[in-house]
Amino acid sequence: MPQDNKGTTYSYDVCSECKIICCQDAKPPLSESRKKIIKEYLYKQEIKVDNPFTKESYSYPSVDETVLCVFNSKQTKRCMVHSVKPETCRAGPITFDINFKTKKLEYFLKKSEICAYAGELYKNKAAFATHFEVAKKEIIQLIKELYANELRALMKIDEPQTFKVGEDNLPVAVIKKLGL
Repeated sequence: MPQDNKGTTYSYDVCSECKIICCQDAKPPLSESRKKIIKEYLYKQEIKVDNPFTKESYSYPSVDETVLCVFNSKQTKRCMVHSVKPETCRAGPITFDINFKTKKLEYFLKKSEICAYAGELYKNKAAFATHFEVAKKEIIQLIKELYANELRALMKIDEPQTFKVGEDNLPVAVIKKLGL
């Protein structure tokens, strides 16, 4: 697998050839701490983004008229905040669900027909194992920081083109927050 970014959360060689844009209509959730990190990064890098965030049932990066993330550069087609991007972007193509009955945090991998990188990652067991640990850390941090109503709203979003790759017990703080 190409390592143009030292293997940290995507392969630009695979992603740059993809015709499916994962940054379009994704609306990844943002914790307040991640929003602060992104704002500071934008300021330090002197990147001007008007209204970088939107808040509906949860906060996410704003989108343009084509529903493309405002952090996706129109010139380079790369993420302008890659080093500090949202937790689920760092975790991708691994996503998650909360099973309220079993109190488990379930991890899913996108199918290769919607994410070429997922297919390449899954074939390379060592790379997958390394990335899976990064993804779990990012997802756990996110669910600890989001409010219960935000987590519940996220769990209503269906992601059918995925398959389960693992699960963990929900952190106790999340169980309490959700009243489980």
